[in-house]
Amino acid sequence: MSPSDDFSALLFSPLDIRGVRFRNRTVISPMCTYSATDGLANDWHLVHLGKFALGGAAAVFTEAAAVEPRGKITHGDLGIWSSDHAAALKPVTNFIRRNGALPSIQIAHAGRKASMQRPWQGNGPLDDTDRARGEDIWDIVAASAEPVKSGWLMPAELSVSAISDIQKNFASAAGHAADAGFEVLEIHSAHGYLAHSFLSPLSNHRNDAYGGDLAGRMRFTLETAEKVRAVWPNDKPLFVRISSVDVDGADEGWGLADSVALAGELKARGVDVVDCSSGGIAGLATSSQGPREQGFRGPYGARIRSETGVATMVVGLVLDARVAEDLLVSGAADLVAVGREALYNPNWPHHMARDLGVDADYAEWPEQYGWWLVRREPLFKEASDD
Repeated sequence: MSPSDDFSALLFSPLDIRGVRFRNRTVISPMCTYSATDGLANDWHLVHLGKFALGGAAAVFTEAAAVEPRGKITHGDLGIWSSDHAAALKPVTNFIRRNGALPSIQIAHAGRKASMQRPWQGNGPLDDTDRARGEDIWDIVAASAEPVKSGWLMPAELSVSAISDIQKNFASAAGHAADAGFEVLEIHSAHGYLAHSFLSPLSNHRNDAYGGDLAGRMRFTLETAEKVRAVWPNDKPLFVRISSVDVDGADEGWGLADSVALAGELKARGVDVVDCSSGGIAGLATSSQGPREQGFRGPYGARIRSETGVATMVVGLVLDARVAEDLLVSGAADLVAVGREALYNPNWPHHMARDLGVDADYAEWPEQYGWWLVRREPLFKEASDD
């Protein structure tokens, strides 16, 4: 690409939120890898997450970390419910920070989507094959006693006192995350997991204070945000991921107007960024609903941002620099999250910087790499001259 002389890439400008500086606007989205043991991080997580810091991202999120054992999606999920889990993550946070990125964590409870198989082992309810490996089912909970779909586990409807206990677990997890050295924390309230199951009228059939109208259905997420913000250090950003709509392209269940209302209430409770995803209420969080355009969730972020004034992060099919830049310039987002494209190309931020005509001398690359790459540049010119 050949940007004009006055072009300045917003994608690679810094952003300050509370006491934390993002070196640019690229974020590695939480992506489950199902490779922990008893919720404990290991060398896999160090290498998997560490390479994204080397790759130039401003913030690197862990996969969803369960706030209690029954909140895991699978037996391989990461956890953050004890000091042991925090200690296991310290090498990860130290490495990410040393290499210029912000160690970030998403805390979550899978709700009625808990106790299932890893994707490569079937991605469905645990069965006899899993039991033969020593991986049996566990009791699961949800906003209402309704399974994800036929043939899946029946969750128990949470009592009001049990809701309070889980919210305390979210707050406790935030404390462990701070001890582990994380700089950014996100509450997962999307993709059909526990908090989202309270928000959506498709999954919340309660008739108490945590159900019914919009205010009742938002109560779990808002109270959880309050409790987490009270524990999470005041100088560190708090994000909340939401499914902006239950069903993309359809007026069904939780809608964008509901998300605008929720975002405004979250902002009032000290949430700094709303992470705009979508879908997942009744199916798999990553299931496709047909072909999508790049940056297709941009309109969600744009409306939430313009109507509430809260900062937004947009995630979903952001594959190239111009799409990411347009999301920022148009006002749809303050940050752009990249997921599976970063698995394909862990150096995506560095490569996008070159596509936008910035960092021509590899100054933002780790010096262990940059000096090699600079010396390679003259070879390209010699080859083209030939």
